[in-house]
Amino acid sequence: MSKMSTEPVRHALNGSTMGTRWSALFFAQAGFDPDPVRAAMQAAVNEVDRQMSTWNPDSDLMRLNAAPVGAWVAVPDRLREVLQLGLEIGRASGGAFDIGMGDAVRAWGFGPVSAAPDGIRAAMKNPRRPAHEVLEFGGDHVRKAEPVALDLNGIAKGYGVDRLAETLRDHGIADGLVGIDGEMRALGLRPCQEPWTIAVEVPDPERRVPHSILALQDAAVATSGDYRHWVEVQGRRLSHTMDPGRGAPMLASPASVTVVAKSCVEADAWATALMVLGADRGAPLARKHGLDALFLLRDDDGSTRGVGVGRLFSEEPAAIASAGER
Repeated sequence: MSKMSTEPVRHALNGSTMGTRWSALFFAQAGFDPDPVRAAMQAAVNEVDRQMSTWNPDSDLMRLNAAPVGAWVAVPDRLREVLQLGLEIGRASGGAFDIGMGDAVRAWGFGPVSAAPDGIRAAMKNPRRPAHEVLEFGGDHVRKAEPVALDLNGIAKGYGVDRLAETLRDHGIADGLVGIDGEMRALGLRPCQEPWTIAVEVPDPERRVPHSILALQDAAVATSGDYRHWVEVQGRRLSHTMDPGRGAPMLASPASVTVVAKSCVEADAWATALMVLGADRGAPLARKHGLDALFLLRDDDGSTRGVGVGRLFSEEPAAIASAGER
């Protein structure tokens, strides 16, 4: 009689969401059926997309965008949670993270339509107040005190990753690694009782190679960079990260910023904020808020150097950094 294996079985799940792919890696005992987990994870990210997409004109976010100024609009709990966190990080970052940049994102061609010169001029010319000054909450309703086009692309993927993690836990899986398009969250440990390893990429659009390796346990990581999504204007490549002060892409920014936090939604939003601020202004703010952050900067000779903040990146350049439960 053959002996039944007690070795855990590796499960790698994935699916489409937000124009990219979600993924989940975990181990379970032999005989475990991953199909209900896969279906629940797809439903979780579909819900995020259905509520927060700017590509879907019928999303709850776009319904709020289309509402008249001053009109109270009922929004679902998850959207309200992300809006409130976006405003909180907007205030904490002095407006560097601003979910009210939807007009600029769309005008420059980073939304569902091509770049539009008239829209670009309007986005750069029109005076704007940050979203945290013009969005108001009343119970499960939200209203705009003045015109604002909301965009959650700098925070929704991170929230989607957290929803994937919650779904794993809802199915009794305490250890795993989930992600959407490079934004990752680690739960517990691998079967060997070692942390999950995640690469921080060299900011190079031509190749995908690691700059350093993170070893994460019960922590999330997000990277914002200038090397994956951009537009070219008069021979100059401009990043998708918007400068709220200009209503236009950043003219000078780090090549990338990586942030490690307890939740992926926080890491995602703060990575964007620190890209806008740059290392000189962003590093002190990261220290003030107790963030672990890595700024990768390009020098004139084309080389890359790092500026690390926090316990994980204080020895930059690091080969391995570890994050435990916070």
